[in-house]
Amino acid sequence: MAAAAVDSAMEVVPALAEEAAPEAAGLSCLVNLPGEVLEYILCSGSLTAADIGRVSSTCRRLRELCQSSGKVWKEQFRVRWPSLMKHYSPTDYVNWLEEYKVRQKAGLEARKIVASFSKRFFSEHVPCNGFSDIENLEGPEIFFEDELVCILNMEGRKALTWKYYAKKILYYLRQQKILNNLKAFLQQPDDYESYLEGAVYIDQYCNPLSDISLRDIQAQIDSIVELVCKTLRGINSRHPSLAFKAGESSMIMEIELQSQVLDAMNYVLYDQLKFKGNRMDYYNALNLYMHQVLIRRTGIPISMSLLYLTIARQLGVPLEPVNFPSHFLLRWCQGAEGATLDIFDYIYIDAFGKGKQLTVKECEYLIGQHVTAALYGVVNVKKVLQRMVGNLLSLGKREGIDQSYQLLRDSLDLYLAMYPDQVQLLLLQARLYFHLGIWPEKSFCLVLKVLDILQHIQTLDPGQHGAVGYLVQHTLEHIERKKEEVGVEVKLRSHEKHRDVCYAIGLIMKHKRYGYNCVIYGWDPTCMMGHEWIRNMNVHSLPHGHHQPFYNVLVEDGSCRYAAQALHRELKSEL
Repeated sequence: MAAAAVDSAMEVVPALAEEAAPEAAGLSCLVNLPGEVLEYILCSGSLTAADIGRVSSTCRRLRELCQSSGKVWKEQFRVRWPSLMKHYSPTDYVNWLEEYKVRQKAGLEARKIVASFSKRFFSEHVPCNGFSDIENLEGPEIFFEDELVCILNMEGRKALTWKYYAKKILYYLRQQKILNNLKAFLQQPDDYESYLEGAVYIDQYCNPLSDISLRDIQAQIDSIVELVCKTLRGINSRHPSLAFKAGESSMIMEIELQSQVLDAMNYVLYDQLKFKGNRMDYYNALNLYMHQVLIRRTGIPISMSLLYLTIARQLGVPLEPVNFPSHFLLRWCQGAEGATLDIFDYIYIDAFGKGKQLTVKECEYLIGQHVTAALYGVVNVKKVLQRMVGNLLSLGKREGIDQSYQLLRDSLDLYLAMYPDQVQLLLLQARLYFHLGIWPEKSFCLVLKVLDILQHIQTLDPGQHGAVGYLVQHTLEHIERKKEEVGVEVKLRSHEKHRDVCYAIGLIMKHKRYGYNCVIYGWDPTCMMGHEWIRNMNVHSLPHGHHQPFYNVLVEDGSCRYAAQALHRELKSEL
């Protein structure tokens, strides 16, 4: 419709121009068009923000048409940054011109910071406040994040250095925000039992670059609830669950009606949608991420139980989580309301085992051991999340030495957010920081961070004096070594171990793949960056991979990069 209106308007322009005075023909034909047609023209997508700015300065009518809160600047904003539109409500008043300016400024600031990271993080001594300029940004953080996403989505394998640091910054920003949200969530009263929300926070923290939201996951669960209701309608067309509205928390008390819901759920989940416990790949972190459980339709007992629990509660069945050893379960009360209950008054549901209903004895057969009555009790949200994070922590410890230990780091952060005074985990975190230098690379603030953790451990548990003293000693030795490294390391290309280095400092080079010009200011006989950098830069696809000289180069745009010898050629004509 908009395109037709624009075409129609274009046909009207010549006729109006012929009737106008020669000196004002162009402007007259434009301003005499109906406002709606003018709006369609200005929103057609062929005009840039600069064009709209010029149009709005032409005359009062066009200026009023391009008002800050109108459709014209809203369309400019939408075309330029479409992913941001989901953050605005149709009923909100928005000054779109001002939003455009703020977003544009945030984008320039983001690119400036990403470019500066390549300089800072190739040097040996990085300021301890490596991310302080990000934390102190002015303006909406969502604009800054959106620009980082735009950098990550740049075509093909262009600007890999920018993409690498944009990814690290975005990872840091989102994790800090999610961790703050999780801590606030954990401060809610004990009766605030949104198990799904807590599980989504864990999912988001471990996958900060993925587009994961509670709203989207809830929408997928709602679609499953719709299918259950359709099946339930065939069992009992007058079932009270069918009358529930979205968001209601009503519970059905009759056991028979609850049983009908569970039967319908088992049919939809396990027979129709083919959800199942992941026995073949049990020790996979994807089994604990709710968005992956819904995509892959498989998980482990705790994640399958949370999905089952959420659906059941939406349909009025008050199931409860049971932190059963080795196999997370749900319990379904069979006793009369108000009566004194024991563990035999419940049926236990194995969501991992296709919703199978178990007695107390069958639960023990399931794990092959006798357990006390206390282990059949219900647990709150924090305990459920603790078990989920504990599973991730165990998986993180399984990572090989060639990995970045990202899962271990994330799960430690989450566990210590819930239980900040866990001495053994603090010690593990201190060792991890010390041996890996994880954040940011080569940052001297690593040492200070380790000392802070060790001091906290010593305060919590003086009995850990031996372990703390050992780490403190090695940390202080690390500091002394850094102080002694005041001289400049001299590398001689004539040395045997550097025989493969073809280019000298000061040579002007051209990158074979991306075409930029640069000058060499440093080199290494092989790639000295970490495994994460090597993987992200796809170094393994190069001839000789990381087993070749790599050069520190200053690029003509002012950025510093680290590139393989195989990707450079000398510009002798410019020497």
